[in-house]
Amino acid sequence: MPVRKRVLPEGARYIHQVPATPLVPVALDGGSEIWCKLEFMNPSGSTKDRIARHILEKGWRSGKLSEGDTVVEASSGSTSIAFALACSQMELKFVAFIPDSATSERECIIKAYGGEVRRVPGTMFEVLSSAEQYAEEKGFFLGRQFANEDNTEAHRVFTGPEILRQIPGGCVDAVVSGVGTGGTLRGLFEAFQEAGCRVTANAAIPRQGELFGSNLECCSLKFSSDVPGVAEDISEIYSGWECDFLKEWEISDHSCLEVTRKLWAKGFPVGPSSGLNFSAALEVARGLGKEGRVVTVFPDRMERYFSHKVFDGYRA
Repeated sequence: MPVRKRVLPEGARYIHQVPATPLVPVALDGGSEIWCKLEFMNPSGSTKDRIARHILEKGWRSGKLSEGDTVVEASSGSTSIAFALACSQMELKFVAFIPDSATSERECIIKAYGGEVRRVPGTMFEVLSSAEQYAEEKGFFLGRQFANEDNTEAHRVFTGPEILRQIPGGCVDAVVSGVGTGGTLRGLFEAFQEAGCRVTANAAIPRQGELFGSNLECCSLKFSSDVPGVAEDISEIYSGWECDFLKEWEISDHSCLEVTRKLWAKGFPVGPSSGLNFSAALEVARGLGKEGRVVTVFPDRMERYFSHKVFDGYRA
């Protein structure tokens, strides 16, 4: 039997087809200046483009994927959107398993890119289990964002070095991120540490939950049952990470909402995870002083949250 030649389709032949996003200094209400990576400017609108493209291209080069194959992923929204876009570019089929609580906007975007959506009632544990069982039964490629080390590698190899090239002085003192899979925080920290920066890793964790309802998006690992995020210890990438320079910061979801709206007023079309990250980054910056270079990420765009509580008071 002849061996199938594994070549990326026309228009996707070069490695990691995700362009660099801007890194800009942002200050609110006279507070500390935070360096913010505008990941909402990625092709599908979130930082998840980084991991989706990297995971798929490695799968293609290793022979695990070929044109016309089916990719499966469990995600509350942004990762599934990113996989749907990348699969459409690479002539792959895509099936997204998402929680019932995910907003309708995300389902529409996934379908617009040609993906199939399967909603699963219950927690992210049920969503993950359903996706894994389906992929195993069908013999399909599973993205496994919560356990796949290529998730971390995408940020260590691409996003982190981008930031080091962009930030004045070429070094970072602290990196701040919410934790869904943990890939962003861990990958950026490892990139900065490997480059010789004396950097700390700071996980932003929202509390309370009354503002966000049961919608599973944003970023965290210890949300209350009513806050959008990922259940505690669901991510092997984060739970298995041994880091002596890691600190967790609890941020009220009221602060997340308030800061998100302030970022809108500054012209940043972001989701509530950006408000969470920026709030935690301000706490970190207070401890470092004016000379500290604190980096965080604005993970995604606002349009996938139009039916979310963050837009209460804005809808007609």
